[in-house]
This record gives sequence, structure tokens and C-alpha cells, in this order.
Amino acid sequence: MNEKELSKGEFRSVCQAVGGIKAVINEECKDKDTLALLKYIAESELEDKLLSNQQVLKTPIVRNGKQATVGYVPETWKGWS
Repeated sequence: MNEKELSKGEFRSVCQAVGGIKAVINEECKDKDTLALLKYIAESELEDKLLSNQQVLKTPIVRNGKQATVGYVPETWKGWS
């Protein structure tokens, strides 16, 4: 997320590909305050909070068309054509 943040459309596409919004949250991130807040805000506010605090997302986020991964998974990337 240092180079270019995800747009709302990209974010939704990644979430759909990886199994939902909770799958993109890095529970081991350094920003413990935002991470704690995410656990208590309403589900309807979660997307906006994540988009404005992308430092709590798992990285790297790699997309291949409609497919996507979060985290380091080179074995999956090798299978993409």
C-alpha cells in the first residue's frame, strides 16, 4: 500500500475473491489502535474504515483478473496463467 491504495471497486473485488472483508485484515499489523477499532465498529462501516486505513490490510495484494490473493502465496501465483 506504499505505492498506490486500492480504490473502492478494487477493494470489493479483492474481498470477493478472497472470501470476504475479514480475510483482508492483517491481525498482526503494527496499527493496534485501528485494529482494535475494527473489531467494534458496525459491519456497515467496516469497508469505509478499511479503505481509509489501508495500513491494516494484509500485503501483498496480488490480482489476476477476477482472482486475487492477500499475503505471500507464490504457489498460487505460479498456477495463474
